[in-house]
Amino acid sequence: MTDKFSWPRRLLSISAMIGLGVVAAGTMHAQAGSAMTAEAGALLATEAAEAHRPAYTPENAVAYKPSDHVYIKSALAIDFTYRKASVTLPIFRGVQGNGKTVYYIITEASDFDVSKQMGINFAPKLAKAAGTAGAQNVTLVNGIMHFPGNVDFSPIFKVVAGPPPTYFPPKVANPGGVGDAKWSPVVVLPSGLVLNAQQVHNPTGSHKRVKALDLAKRTVTLSILDGVQGGRQYYYHLVTDASIPIAAVLEKGVYAPRLGMVPEFGESLLSENSALLGFSPVLNGNTVEGSGDDQGFSTALHNGIDPINVFPIPPDNEDATNNYSPLWDAHVSQWTAKAIEQGKVHRIHSMAEQKQLIAEGYLTSAYINPPGPGNPYVGGLRPTHAIIDCPVVAQPDLPAQ
Repeated sequence: MTDKFSWPRRLLSISAMIGLGVVAAGTMHAQAGSAMTAEAGALLATEAAEAHRPAYTPENAVAYKPSDHVYIKSALAIDFTYRKASVTLPIFRGVQGNGKTVYYIITEASDFDVSKQMGINFAPKLAKAAGTAGAQNVTLVNGIMHFPGNVDFSPIFKVVAGPPPTYFPPKVANPGGVGDAKWSPVVVLPSGLVLNAQQVHNPTGSHKRVKALDLAKRTVTLSILDGVQGGRQYYYHLVTDASIPIAAVLEKGVYAPRLGMVPEFGESLLSENSALLGFSPVLNGNTVEGSGDDQGFSTALHNGIDPINVFPIPPDNEDATNNYSPLWDAHVSQWTAKAIEQGKVHRIHSMAEQKQLIAEGYLTSAYINPPGPGNPYVGGLRPTHAIIDCPVVAQPDLPAQ
């Protein structure tokens, strides 16, 4: 028999249990966050000790002009010279799977506090790569990261353009760096923290975008690529790794096949279970260098310059729920016969413009994109099934060229 106090007591008991569960979950989250910042602190402390340079803090960071819109605050120097732009970053010492010493950079973190602590981009979507075949689980010993995978920088980079007018596909396309089956720049630390950590040097050589390397001072200078976003030129970004050989050649990155197993092609919304973000290279753009309209694989192959890809959003390092990811899911576009006949081929400057051109029948999915559903995020283009690791560095206000 129940008395009149039974249900209130039961409700109080259930409420107490729920409250304890919430407290426990909050405690676990706080502990995980503490472990993540501790790992980041160990990385920074070891790098500072070996570089004989104070560890990054917002107070000792380089004071860039507000108009430079620098996202990676730990950058030591940036050169915005057109077609010769570069960034200088701190490098960290690690050990790869074969036991050899490697040097790498860190550009993004899945945790907000860690991104602030290290002066790098905040990319919460990276957390969705943890536990997938596309990520690499690493260990940390006294501030030294141990990678199971290896990168071989010894292959000779070579690209020979195909015949005009598109020059695509290239006759020869040999990447200048290759990751083994265990290598991915998407690394997961014991705490669950996901970092974008890319090798730039090891005993086999250096990344093909390295312009200068100082191991004593622990710095590397890398060439950065131009792009367009939101109607603006100079969306400067690195390219470190790519999941297919042709992308690694066109972007001068490491061919890292494991990267292609990060989910999920064709899904770009924050609500989707994807660590990727859609963007669009152009296959058959204008090839007249210096015209202001040159863009795409064709001009990259013909002139040996950046393809100037179309990106949807910049990093937003102050927004804890931003949709940015450095893992760009290629949706290659192609100008239609109608566009070519009507003289409509030009440099696309924004995702909004791209969507309008698709709606008007001037732009479509490139023939190299496999069959399948389109991605509304990029105007309905089909994914190419290629991931390019492109950390965004800065978006300066400069005159267009």
